[in-house]
Amino acid sequence: QVKLVESGGGLVQAGGSLRLSCAASTTAFSIISMGWYRQAPGKQRELVATITPGGRVNYADSVKGRFTISRDNAKKMVYLEMNSLKPEDTAVYYCNSAESWQMGWGQGTQVTVSE
Repeated sequence: QVKLVESGGGLVQAGGSLRLSCAASTTAFSIISMGWYRQAPGKQRELVATITPGGRVNYADSVKGRFTISRDNAKKMVYLEMNSLKPEDTAVYYCNSAESWQMGWGQGTQVTVSE
């Protein structure tokens, strides 16, 4: 059974940084694009960053220049380095496939950015 486990969230002041990690148990990890998603209270889940198996990255405009996605295929890990955090970045963050299909969602990790 595929499992995704996110960690690294927390409470941080505006302008601060956090590094999120995601451990994926799928055997297909090294051949699929992965992404970080977030869902703020009362809002739909949105895709904020993606990375292909070869390392090509893409970002939502709202996080471009502040967030960096990376992956370690050998360890089946995806990371999200978040800098210059803003209160509007407050959300539950999830990792999952960035392909046209998704695996079962993990529990996510809460990121809260205070003024």
